[in-house]
Amino acid sequence: MLTLDGSFGEGGGQVVRTALTLSMITGTPFRIERVRAGRKKPGLLRQHLTCVKASGRVASARVTGAELGATSFTFEPGVINAGEYEFAIGSAGSTILVFQTILPALLKANAPSRVTLKGGTHNPLAPTFDYLERVFLPLIARMGVAVEVKLHKPGFFPAGGGSWHALVQPARELTALVIEEAGPTSAQHARADVANLPFDIAEREAAEAVRLMSWPAKAALPRSVNADGHGNVLALEIWRGGMAEIFTAFGARDITAEQVAADAVAEARDYIAAGVPVGPHLADQLLVPMALAGGGSFVTMRPTAHTTTNISVIEKFLPVEFEVKQIDGKNRWRIAVVS
Repeated sequence: MLTLDGSFGEGGGQVVRTALTLSMITGTPFRIERVRAGRKKPGLLRQHLTCVKASGRVASARVTGAELGATSFTFEPGVINAGEYEFAIGSAGSTILVFQTILPALLKANAPSRVTLKGGTHNPLAPTFDYLERVFLPLIARMGVAVEVKLHKPGFFPAGGGSWHALVQPARELTALVIEEAGPTSAQHARADVANLPFDIAEREAAEAVRLMSWPAKAALPRSVNADGHGNVLALEIWRGGMAEIFTAFGARDITAEQVAADAVAEARDYIAAGVPVGPHLADQLLVPMALAGGGSFVTMRPTAHTTTNISVIEKFLPVEFEVKQIDGKNRWRIAVVS
């Protein structure tokens, strides 16, 4: 049984999620200790526990020690099963991270699956539903992955209550993905959503974002959405070379609409200035599919702690190695699967 240190690297849920994904696929049992030791609230929170339980169901696994707040547990996978699944976090935790944990395993099943998820869909420090639908899934579709998703209701922190489903087709073999050129900009949008908040918040955020980015006024897309509780998210969507990147900022008490716009714009400007096709958060998300394909490469910005942690965990489960090299001494890095 493989033993993992959950405090390694970024010290959060990344080690747990990647270990679960690759354990299901490789059949490798593992024990993880010091779970999320690098966080203010160590141990399994509802979102992470849902990842463990969902993985357990998909892979018919024997799981011991996994409970709310647990700092260690073991996971012994069995056979991966296609089916109709429903997973509810019971909080505003990220349903997107739960889905990304089990998706690679469902691709190895012998039949299609339908997964319904309930909880948070637009969370800070996690991909949003829009990011999943418009950035991540179109890219892995190039690798041979067929997934359809539909949002029923968004869920924001702290109320949660979001709901969506995914239809996943099996994909036994993945095609290597190579993304090394940014390409010209073909479209850009500033989407600002508010739930149970004044509409002018969305209008101000979108207007300020397009002003700071020097985009045309028509790129501002404010809207009001139906959700439990209050919520506000601004997403700057940039299309280059046939692919999208999204940079997100969330409204909160005592943060002005203009500051929300400035936060999203700062990330978007860094990405544009680097001249890379893959942003720093997408880089982390592409690593597991690339490793499972056994090849591929992309050019991105300086790797985050999530990316370097993910690489280390992947290399413990799979017979692959990653090469991470800085290009031309600038904020351009090439990450490739080399074996």
